[in-house]
Amino acid sequence: MTGQADVVVVGGGHNGLVAAAYLARAGLKTVVCERREVTGGAAVSEHPFGPDYTVTSLSYVVSLLPPDLVRDLRLEQHGYHVYPQGPYFAPRAEGGYLRLPDDPAQRHAEIAKFSAADADAYPGYEQHLAAIGKVLGPLLHQIPPRLGSRRPQELLRQARLLTQLRGIDERGAVDVTRLLTGSIADLLEGYFESDALLGLLSVSGVIGTWAGPRSAGTAYVMLHHHIGETEGQSGAWGFPRGGMGGVSAALARAARMFGAQIRTDAEVAQIRTRDGQVTGVTLASGESIDAPLVVTTAHPQISFLRLLDPADLPADFVADIRGWRSRSGTVKINLALDRLPVFASYPDPDPAVYGGTIVLAESLDDIENAYQQAVSGAPATLPFADICIPSVFDDSLAPAGKHVMSLFTQWVPHTYAGAPHEGELAAYADRVLARLETVAPGFTSSVLHRQVIGPHQMQEEYGLVGGNIFHGELSLGQMFHARPAAGYADLRTPVRGLYQAGSATHGGGGVTGIPGRNVVRQVLADRRAERWRRRVPRNGRAERASRVGKTPAGS
Repeated sequence: MTGQADVVVVGGGHNGLVAAAYLARAGLKTVVCERREVTGGAAVSEHPFGPDYTVTSLSYVVSLLPPDLVRDLRLEQHGYHVYPQGPYFAPRAEGGYLRLPDDPAQRHAEIAKFSAADADAYPGYEQHLAAIGKVLGPLLHQIPPRLGSRRPQELLRQARLLTQLRGIDERGAVDVTRLLTGSIADLLEGYFESDALLGLLSVSGVIGTWAGPRSAGTAYVMLHHHIGETEGQSGAWGFPRGGMGGVSAALARAARMFGAQIRTDAEVAQIRTRDGQVTGVTLASGESIDAPLVVTTAHPQISFLRLLDPADLPADFVADIRGWRSRSGTVKINLALDRLPVFASYPDPDPAVYGGTIVLAESLDDIENAYQQAVSGAPATLPFADICIPSVFDDSLAPAGKHVMSLFTQWVPHTYAGAPHEGELAAYADRVLARLETVAPGFTSSVLHRQVIGPHQMQEEYGLVGGNIFHGELSLGQMFHARPAAGYADLRTPVRGLYQAGSATHGGGGVTGIPGRNVVRQVLADRRAERWRRRVPRNGRAERASRVGKTPAGS
């Protein structure tokens, strides 16, 4: 059986759904093909503990989804609602805790418990990040030029980029360079001295990465999270109602409202091409869908090494994709609880604590040591954890009086992506819960159900090669114009009519929707250019180009 479409979108994750909604809104007959039985990709809500509990399996908070995208697609009409996340709370094993409330005076007092100098330095640190975020943040929303290209159109785009950066002075240029190339440890230790604050803040530099806080490039990972926006607040995070699947469900409803067809249990087995031009896709069922345009949101090593024949692609492009680093040592633990934890150092039932991010990290070196253990081939004996309890806001996630807890933890060896390692993961999860038991006595007895998702399951079930939640490490060599291959950060590919828009493309990494929106801009721009070429005869274009190239006499 063969179907017809204007565009086929491979993958029904959040970027695929964003692309489908914008494409359908532009009037293109759009079909989304999703391998799993549910849309959402890593931004999905599921029911591993039965229908009474809704768990956000992998991605667990939203920040980087642009407000104008939310408006464009009318997501709030489709059930999109975000509860702003509360501040950090870090209980400590020896007693005490560190909080970072939003109020500057309260935050100063909390940090001063550990270091008066750190409390005084914190506003300068925030201002430093905000200044760099104003430079790099807008670049995430743009289609990068092909740096190094000599084509007139690309030279113009490169010039526009330089124009945008003209406001950076010598100091700013050095600050941006150091942040892009340095470690989160380098950055933090330039401001702070206390283990409590260094440990808490360094977590943002290593979340989802195969790198410790002393690894080069982790300062940018922190900034990547810092420049998000929820309800106009830079760096703010929030819990979507219904879990992260609530975001994907709203996107899917928006796409359908604009006319897109979304098919689940529709695995794409091949992206078909002929003479360097995409012609459509063939599903694992044998069904074909013909289309002159295909947008793939799958991991690049799936898209270009499995769904396409690498022999049909340029050798240097294939080499870049084969060398794409997509390692991870992340383990996601989801729990159902019969009560909220009670922290020994802070027994008050404070909504600001339960509605924020609870961090288990004693010091920066504590986190570095955990990473080095995994590098040496052993799961960390003292994993760190980034913990959220979204059910304190969202009563749709658990029965009355019960709760769901999300623990994003690291590290196990990245080689765990190659096999289930169920016994080792169970022991690792036991250590994480034991660490939580230390600061919240009686916690383990409150656990009703437990789900442990390691790199292998992330890879095989959710399509995250290597278990990497960003579809590729956020290192300097894999960002901006290098994401995911030289000359193809503009969301095009070596195949005409085939575009890419997954998290491994520029603007991706996190639930941003930016690649999905930008790819539509590129598709529509290319269609306009093609229509212009068809309307203007070839000799007319040559004559016009000749006139443009002439210079007045005497100039």
